[in-house]
Amino acid sequence: MKKYLIITGGAGFIGSNLIDHLLLKTNYQIISIDNYSSGKKKNHIKNSRVLYIRGDTRNISNILKNYSSKIVSLFHFGEFARIYQSFKNYDKCMDSNIQGSNEVFKFCLKHKIKLIYSATSATFGKKGSDRNLSPYAFSKAINLENLNNLKNWFNFEFEVIYFYNVYGPRQIMTGEMATVIGIFEYQYKKKKYLTVVKPGTQSRRFTHVSDTVKICYDVWRLNKCKHYLITHRRSYSILEVAKMFNKKTKFLPPRAGERYNSSIAEGIYGQKIIKKFGKISLKDYITSFIKVKI
Repeated sequence: MKKYLIITGGAGFIGSNLIDHLLLKTNYQIISIDNYSSGKKKNHIKNSRVLYIRGDTRNISNILKNYSSKIVSLFHFGEFARIYQSFKNYDKCMDSNIQGSNEVFKFCLKHKIKLIYSATSATFGKKGSDRNLSPYAFSKAINLENLNNLKNWFNFEFEVIYFYNVYGPRQIMTGEMATVIGIFEYQYKKKKYLTVVKPGTQSRRFTHVSDTVKICYDVWRLNKCKHYLITHRRSYSILEVAKMFNKKTKFLPPRAGERYNSSIAEGIYGQKIIKKFGKISLKDYITSFIKVKI
């Protein structure tokens, strides 16, 4: 009897929030596989139904050898997931996103496990040419091409979900893997200037993590083998977001790989991308955050 859901990156920001949601919505046992490069033990969910395993996705077949026949689905959220940092950590990015993910794909294909793959909006800009802006975007685009071929060659079944700048509880606030909203929140609490990468006019769509994991769950239940994007209808420039905090800002030099627009694609590999929009407003979230901190 199949009774396990696997979450790679389950000790990370989005993965831990997904585990919370799956515990509420399902009766399955959950196994998290995380190498803790950005995941944290403090994100562990204290529940007897969750097992945490420290390991690398490149070794997933060995890690899960005793569970392979009992797995319902695998949510693959355990990749290197930063644009600018992928230049400084090129080997780590490629090892995780190309080699690690390929092992995950092969494992799921071999054992007929449904895959839910977390893709990124970073591959959409300028009609797809933004896929070459950074090692991160390139690696994610390669994985999409790989998955499309596996579908055509072997009838591999999977869902692809494109994320857009997720924020909310358990987001990373400090260090090189910190996210934009996390950085601003930390700087606000420490009464520091908010740092904005030049030019500041680059636009982004921001999606609250609770909207993100709810839609991930809904997509998994629908089981349609489609491509989906999860975003908010409103986009903001980085400078607009900084100004919502009502704090002084200072500019940082431009960064390699910087995208200037947050794009929504209509389709990929001949398939329509289904749009799912979050309900939580970034502006409302920041307003609530400021009220709590005052």
